[in-house]
Order: sequence, then structure tokens, then C-alpha cells
Amino acid sequence: MMASVSLEERQRIYRAMQRIRRVEEEVARLYPGDHIKSPVHLSIGQEAVAVGICDPLRAEDIVSITYRGHAAYLAKGGSLPAFMAELYGKDTGSAGGKGGSMHLIDIAHGILGASAVVGTNIPVAAGYALALKREGGGRIVVCFLGDGATEEGVFSESLNFAALKRLPILFVCENNGYAIHAPTSRRWASDELCARVSTYGIPATLLAEGDVLAIRAAAASAYATMRQGGGPAFLECRTYRWREHVGPNEDYDAGYRSRAELEAWQARDQIARLGAALDGRDRDRIDAAIAAEIAAAVAFAEQSPFPGREQLTSDVFAE
Repeated sequence: MMASVSLEERQRIYRAMQRIRRVEEEVARLYPGDHIKSPVHLSIGQEAVAVGICDPLRAEDIVSITYRGHAAYLAKGGSLPAFMAELYGKDTGSAGGKGGSMHLIDIAHGILGASAVVGTNIPVAAGYALALKREGGGRIVVCFLGDGATEEGVFSESLNFAALKRLPILFVCENNGYAIHAPTSRRWASDELCARVSTYGIPATLLAEGDVLAIRAAAASAYATMRQGGGPAFLECRTYRWREHVGPNEDYDAGYRSRAELEAWQARDQIARLGAALDGRDRDRIDAAIAAEIAAAVAFAEQSPFPGREQLTSDVFAE
């Protein structure tokens, strides 16, 4: 697994995944208090998808994220202080404290505003891809979506439009097996999602093991083709969320999934695997730097002011 990447790449990928994991764990730790002002949908366990997809992107490329978007936001380079301040509802947050966890945005780093309504980011991402194609600069769009979003009509409509216009967009389905509490086995007559997508003439690949390096390689290959006018592609990345659908806790006593499922995914946790391939001193150095960065972001959020009363009517209309 590790032979195909350099030491520098291993360290970078490990740092990106570990940073997301530690940020999410800090959010979970803080959440029971009165600091965080919005619901949170944590990506703990799903970090490999966001990092594998975002690592080969260029700074000028665009990502479109969902309400479970913390991981992709951070993997693409979104501001951590602005992220934490947004969860705190502070004026220095990425959306001025008005959006919260489900509406992260950082246009400076190529992150379109997230939507909390399932599937609604998909046509927005396709529209942005159309704009980039017309621009002609070789930039691309990545659209993250969950398995539940594939059941929305706009998913099929956007796939058809992207294929018809040969748009530079990679659709990434983070298939964690559940739409809230309903497993795919109760929702899909067939689990051949890639076969369904391929009927639109879109190359579709299933990555079932959650291997961050395999995801990264597949994404990099798709990007190279897209930048040459090859049109859209689709990746189905099987993954697993370790925490409850919304909130900081576990929910294995709720009766809809088993701890054995969790343990199977934990046994191939990509952070642990990649970390084990690093020198212990390098790993400790990276972990210490992440801890310091998170502490600084939390302090920034806590010290930042709440939006003023004058902000009640701002950002309502275009200015």
C-alpha cells in the first residue's frame, strides 16, 4: 500500500486525515456545552474520502460540499479558525456566524457554500462546472454527495446535463451505507450504483475498501482526463461514519446498525494505517502541530464577537 507514495506524500496525507479527525473529535468534546450553536454532522471515519479526493486538486479548483462537509472543507484548505468561529456563531466565522456547521463556505479556497438540503448542491456544482468550461482555463469541480442524495431527481438530471455538455466535474458519492437510519438494502433494489451512472456515458468507478491512496489515484486519473476536455466522471467511495447521524455521540444501541460493522471499518482505519508507516518522531511532530493549531482555532472562536444587530438584515439581498 505505501510503496507508491513518497515519504513527503505520506506525511502530507496523514496530516490531512489526522487533522480532520482531531478537529471533529474536538467538536464532539465541545458540543455538549453551550459553545457550538448549530447541529453537527461529523465525518469521523470518513476522512480518507475527502483527503484522497482533494489532495490531487489544484488550489484554483472548486469543491461543492454537503451538510456533512467538515472533512472536505478542511481537506480543500478551508480556514480552520473561520470554521470553528462559524460553529460558535461568531462574526469571524466563514458565513459570519449565520450559517453554522451545515453552511460552510470559503470561496478564497475554492469551497462553494454548502447546503443542508439533500442533493441541492449537485446542480449548483454542475452549473459552476459549465461556467468553468466556458472559461477555458482547465479548472475542474468536485461535487461531494451522500448515497441518500442519489435518490433525488436532481441527481439524474445533473448527471445527464454534465454528460451532455461534457462538463469538467467529478461526482463523488460518499456511500456510508445509510441515509440517516435507513440502510441501502432497504432503499435500493440494486446496489449497482456505478452501473446506473454509466448509462449516462459517464465513467464510473467503485472504490469499496476505503483505501485513501486508491481513492487519490482514481481521482488524479479522472482530473487529468477532465482537464483535457474528457467530460465528467463518477466515483463511488464506500466509507463508514463512526458517530451518530447528527451529533457527537455513538448510536449503536438504536437498533439500525451493529457495532460489528464499526469494528470492521476501524480495523482498516486509514489514519492508523498511514500513521504506522511513519517514523514515530515525525508522527508525534505532526500530531503536536495539529493540536496546537486546533487550540489556537478554538481560542480564536471563543474570543471573537457575535454578529452585531446591524447584521440581522445584511446578506439578504445582493449588494
